[in-house]
Amino acid sequence: VLNKIDLPGADPDRISKEIEEVGALTTNEKNKMVVGLDCSNAILCSAKEGIGIIEILNSIVQRIPSPRDTAEEPLRALIFDSYYDSYRGVIVYFRVVDGSIKKGDRIYFMASEKDYFADEIGVLSPNQLQVDELYSGEVGYLSASIRSVGDARVGDTITHYSRRAENSLPGYDEATPMVFCGLFPVDADQYPELRDALEKLQLNDAALKFEPETSSAMGFGFRCGFLGLLHMEIVQERLEREYNLSLITTAPTVVYRVNCVNGDTVECSNPSLLPEPGMRRSIEEPVVKIEMLTPKDYIGSLMELAQDRRGEFKEMKFITENRASIIYELPLAEMVGDFFDQLKSRSKGYASMEYSFLGYKESELIKLDIQISGDRVEPLATIVHKDKAYAVGRALTQKLKELIPRQMFKVPIQACIGSKVIASESLSAIRKDVLAKCYGGDISRKKKLLKKQAEGKKRMKAIGKVDVPQEAFMAVLKLEKEVL
Repeated sequence: VLNKIDLPGADPDRISKEIEEVGALTTNEKNKMVVGLDCSNAILCSAKEGIGIIEILNSIVQRIPSPRDTAEEPLRALIFDSYYDSYRGVIVYFRVVDGSIKKGDRIYFMASEKDYFADEIGVLSPNQLQVDELYSGEVGYLSASIRSVGDARVGDTITHYSRRAENSLPGYDEATPMVFCGLFPVDADQYPELRDALEKLQLNDAALKFEPETSSAMGFGFRCGFLGLLHMEIVQERLEREYNLSLITTAPTVVYRVNCVNGDTVECSNPSLLPEPGMRRSIEEPVVKIEMLTPKDYIGSLMELAQDRRGEFKEMKFITENRASIIYELPLAEMVGDFFDQLKSRSKGYASMEYSFLGYKESELIKLDIQISGDRVEPLATIVHKDKAYAVGRALTQKLKELIPRQMFKVPIQACIGSKVIASESLSAIRKDVLAKCYGGDISRKKKLLKKQAEGKKRMKAIGKVDVPQEAFMAVLKLEKEVL
């Protein structure tokens, strides 16, 4: 189906030709058709104008095969969506693939290994309409007083408790999060609401993972795992809009794999969890294959962008006369910042991209710590590549110097790799003019007052603590997103 043909810039003939040409290109090179489709029977439609709607509905009936008759086989039904109802618990949407399900049946969820009684089953027409039985090929909903949101996950298989299916339906795998960030409520009292909201969101988003996290800067929150940056933005937006939460989001990070000296392998999504340098043999970072589709005018600037982000060039091919595909291998950590924004701005919005996870690759990564007045501030620690450490450290220390209020004593702000300081700034002390009352007299009187002030400053520095304001953490997190 070619949609939105009512738009002024729509050119269905050119797009059809382009889709077929991409297909021919990928078929020849990889022996499988990735994008290309036969567009000879494509339906042109516009929902806004009502064009092609009847044709699409008729084609669904004619072209899509009807379900097999498997009423005698053990029940297997696939959960494709679910939501939480305050009165009835988790409501599950499912499709019966094999067998049949009746109201009152004792059912079993194969992935979560939980069993319930089906109190109510029905279909959507379009509102919920109760029925007594659903057969293979039918789609419906199920209410079974499921209180725990983790018991009925999207992708799970429903079967009968007494007559279980041998195998669950294919395609259900635990989603592996690739991007992590911290979510903290602006108001600490909203922590329980944030936990409930994440649990309810997790119902129809099996890829969302979260665990409690405590930060000395931002209090109680959650470390959340996402499939990618877009997934992260959607979840954050839904939490704020649907559950009326005000959230602080830390800079996104990825999962690093640390090979220790004793032979253990530790997965680390948070810089504070990184083992000490003496215990680490090497650090591996996730690498993705990224394909950028762009008009030929912007090839140079996009290749420059990928090179700057430690990208390794793989191939470039022209899909059509004016459109090219550039393929790079790129560390995921370099892409989770503003890579997509840069891609769009450099190509004036015409380029697009897609990426796939390749695996882990050893790299020269280090932990960059921030010390304020000699104390390490864990929430500001980051894992960076050795070549970028100085630039990131310099940017962070300069920003903190602007944001931390001056004290009565000098405050050094340092970016460190282990015990080595690579960038440093200092806040000068607020000085009281103790010589103001000495309008004359001997110089020894002035020296005595200055010596007394210096001793007080020394004592104050020994017991003084610097409070880093919340705004400083927020600004630095925003800066991290830009710099990293």
